[in-house]
Amino acid sequence: MSLPDKAKQTMNRSGLRAGRLVTGALLLSVALVSACTVRPLYSNQPLTVGGQTVAAEELASISVKPVKTRYAQQVRNNLIFGLTHGKGGPSSPVYSLDLGVTELIQSAASIQVTKDQDEPSAGIVTLTADYRLTEVSTGKLVGSGRRSISSSFDRPKQEFATYRAELDAENRAARELAEILRLALAQDLAKRK
Repeated sequence: MSLPDKAKQTMNRSGLRAGRLVTGALLLSVALVSACTVRPLYSNQPLTVGGQTVAAEELASISVKPVKTRYAQQVRNNLIFGLTHGKGGPSSPVYSLDLGVTELIQSAASIQVTKDQDEPSAGIVTLTADYRLTEVSTGKLVGSGRRSISSSFDRPKQEFATYRAELDAENRAARELAEILRLALAQDLAKRK
């Protein structure tokens, strides 16, 4: 038995449509993938198109302005260390960074079933940084933004232990916030024209 001619024509047409659809989808996906430009953040390639300096040198040329509070100083110190890989501030900065850091300490949970002295309650330290990156020579704004990080800690009934746990949480949050800021600054420098 064989199929009638009309059935064969219908199958051939649907096969052609499916083949064209697959070919079109393949061409579209190739076009989309070819438009992607991915490059490693820590590469030695210039951050800008036609730029002459490498990423590490450009990040190391950022001068971070002084701050007033202990937790802001922790963020600043960690950020300078991350930008320059431990070499200190730049002698002739190309960029200047204004950094404002605020802190919020909240109670996260309270576990007080009995009156035992050693039962902890939890707290959260949230550090938020507002930053503005400008070129020193022109005063032109390169990038700005706000980044935030939280770190939790236990609050035992002992006062010094609570204070020390809070400081440790501040220090952890400062290290993480400095790393987030370093990545944000690298992105801002990569986006500038």
